[in-house]
Order: sequence, then structure tokens, then C-alpha cells
Amino acid sequence: MNFTLLGFIIYLIIILVVGFLTFRRNKSHQDFFIAGRRLNPWLVAFSERASGESAWLLLGLPGAAYAAGLIEFWTALGCVLGVIFYWFYVARDLRNESEKYQAITIPGFLANRFGKGQSAIRILATFIIVFFYIFYLSAQFNGAGKILSVTFGIDQTVGMIIGAGVIIFYTMMGGFFAVAWTDMIQGIIMIGALIILPLAGFLELTEQETAVPHFNNLLNEGGLKLTSLTGGAKGWTAAALIISGLSWAFGYMGQPHLLTRFMSINESKNIKLSRRIAIAWVLPAFAGAIMIGLLGAALYGQGRFDDIEKIMPHMAVQLLPAWIAGILVSGAIAAMMSTADSQLLVISSSVIEDFFHQTLGKDVSDIFLLKASRMITIIIGLTGFIIGVASDKLIFSMVSYAWAGLGASFGPVLLLILKWKKVTRQGVQAGLITGFLTTVIWSEIKVLDQWISVRFVSFMISLLVVFAVSRLTFKTPERR
Repeated sequence: MNFTLLGFIIYLIIILVVGFLTFRRNKSHQDFFIAGRRLNPWLVAFSERASGESAWLLLGLPGAAYAAGLIEFWTALGCVLGVIFYWFYVARDLRNESEKYQAITIPGFLANRFGKGQSAIRILATFIIVFFYIFYLSAQFNGAGKILSVTFGIDQTVGMIIGAGVIIFYTMMGGFFAVAWTDMIQGIIMIGALIILPLAGFLELTEQETAVPHFNNLLNEGGLKLTSLTGGAKGWTAAALIISGLSWAFGYMGQPHLLTRFMSINESKNIKLSRRIAIAWVLPAFAGAIMIGLLGAALYGQGRFDDIEKIMPHMAVQLLPAWIAGILVSGAIAAMMSTADSQLLVISSSVIEDFFHQTLGKDVSDIFLLKASRMITIIIGLTGFIIGVASDKLIFSMVSYAWAGLGASFGPVLLLILKWKKVTRQGVQAGLITGFLTTVIWSEIKVLDQWISVRFVSFMISLLVVFAVSRLTFKTPERR
């Protein structure tokens, strides 16, 4: 009996059952998108963490560490700092303010604060969300294909079809309730994978004689950069690499699929407990992801894989008993699913709530909006799948692009709105446009992106634009 396959099938059955059980809990589109603001702190914490760290954490980051070494420490540190910062300085304020302005989406929250210009803000924000999340979503489907290909030897496209089909189904059925409960399961499996697999790799390294020559070769053949925090670079090049890694922190301020978790908690006072859980999760998770990559390089040597992002499932299958490998592979699938389902919901909510319901002013029933939300979920999911099949980019690069764009577009606007009373609608509009255009243009000019990270530049420019335009246009309070 193939215990690896059996463990994975059991996991999929559990996820699908959750979708069925949560189907009837959705009475309105508000339930479908933010669970009616009724989630407990444990659910919110695990949902935020599982959604925040996608296939990128279990495939992309280990693959980058496998290829580049300890320089990816700065990426991990940037992510950890970003998580800690926005749990302390964004979560509580966003929960309270979003309820005050009766907003169930991030575009709605930004728009509802102003008496004028709401439609322009909603349209801009919805366009940015759809644009960047399509790339993000396709990266998750790509991750499913890679994991199933390495583990079970099936065609990568078939693996993508299986992953996409399951995600679209249970998200369409259960909405935010299904996403939150599956995230709880997925978050537990993910952290288990990120702790168990590095331990197994370390034990194998100490016992396997062939691993020692691999490690020595890495050091003697120019591989010393694997143990350098700057990859052997010096001067401005080293500084730019460090800034690039740390700049991942900025992205957390502007990810709608994470920020809506703060909006969904039952009481703002419970943010404190959720924060502790999330931080306790994130520290060993990122340490584990880096260790998987480094241990993989030591065990197998570099250049062994046609795709560096297959190192994690390969190690799981090679180093662990089949039934444990099945659980850890499910963890990698869980990482992909927990992010993809959240992204599907964010896109659907923006299209239905912010564009169709609010901007177009369609006065329809909650039941109609709920059905329309499910239909849009299916359409967006299929679109992301098609792009994922057609793309040959690594998960790491696709997520980095979307992360930069969303972080720069929404992060500066959101931070200033929550902490500064003089933000104007013109400032919000200018910030959204600047974050989007800077990311797209800077990313296309490779020399600029190599000089300094687009994640850093686009965020800082957008922040300055929101501040400057708001100062110039601020006259009298125009908030509602």
C-alpha cells in the first residue's frame, strides 16, 4: 500500500468535508467574505499564518536557500519582522475602524472613510487586486503541480488540475468559514512539516557518509558563499542584497488576504492572544524553511534538480517513512491551498462587493450577492489556473512580484490612514496608482531591480506620494 498517497487522500477528504459542513453557515455575502466578524482568536491566528505563507514558504524559500545559501536569512528576517510589526501596529486599529465604517473589504475600508471619490478608490483598488492576485494565485497552482509531480510521479499539469479543483470547490462552497477552518488544519500541518523535515535532514547529514563529500565540495568549489550572509558580495552589492531581503517586511502591510483576517475576529481585545499565537508560529517556520534548503544542498549537492523548488518534497520522500512523508507533502499542499483560497475570496469580494454592489450601485438581495460571489470564485480560479499552466516562472519570482505590487499599493495608504488623520482621498488615489506603476515599471527594468529591490523602492515612493499629496490637498476633514 502507498502510505504517502493514502495520507494525502485522507487530507483532501477532510478539506472537502469542511467545505460541505460550512456551506450552510453562509447566510449573506458578509458571512461569505469575512465570516460575519465572528471568528475566535485561534482561528484568526492560524488562518492569518497559513494564508500568509504559501507554497512560497515550503517550496520557494527552501529552493532559494538551496541555491543561494544563508543570504536568504535576510528574506526570512524581513518576513518575521513584517509579521510582528503588523500584528502590533495594524491589527487592532483595522479591526475597530473597519467595523466603524461597515467595511468588509480593504477597498471598501479605504473608500468608506471619505464622502467623495469613493468610486475611483474602489475601481483602482479592485483593479490592482485582480491584476496582482492572478499572478499570486497561479503561483499556488504551480506549487500543487510541482509537489504532486515529485511525490507521486504524475504529470505536473494534472497535479495543478487536482489542486485547483479542490481549492475552487471548497472555497466556493464554504466561503470564509471554510477557508478559516481549513487554514487551522493547514497551519498545523505546515508548522509540523517545517520542524520535522529539518530535524530529519540534520540526522541524515550526521549519519550519511556521502553527505560529507557533498558538503566539502560546496565549500571547496566556490560554494563558500552558501555560508555567507551576503553571498560573498561586498560593498553596495552586499547592502543591496540585505535591503532586498529585509524589504519583504513591507509587503505584509498591503496584503488584503491577510488584512481581512484582522477584520474577521470576534472582538478586538482578542487580537493580543492571536498575536502571540502567530508570532510563536512564524519563528520556527522561517528557520525551518531556510534549514531545509541548506541541508538539501549539503545532502545532495547543488545542480541535482532541474527545478530547485522541488527540494522540499524530494527530501520528505527520501528521508522519512512513507506515512510521515504523506503528511508533510500534505503540508506543502496545505501551504498552497491556504493562500490560494484566501486570494480567491479577496478577488471575488472586490469584484462583487466593491465593483458590482457599491460602485455600480446594484440593489440586489444578499442571496443574489452570495450566489454571484460563488460564480466569480469559479471564474477567477479557472483564470489563475490557465495562467499557471502557461507560465514557466518560479514560484519565488511570481510571489515576489505580486508581494511587491500589493505591498506598495495598499501598505502605505493603510498605514497612514490608521495612524495619521490628514490623509485625503487624493492622497489615497495617488498612493494606489504610484504603488502599482512603480512596481510594474521598476520590475521590467532589470538593471534597476538588481541595483535595489522593487519591494523597497515602490513602497517608499508610494509612502512619500501619499504623504505629500495629502499635505497639499488637506483643507478640512472630509471623512465620514
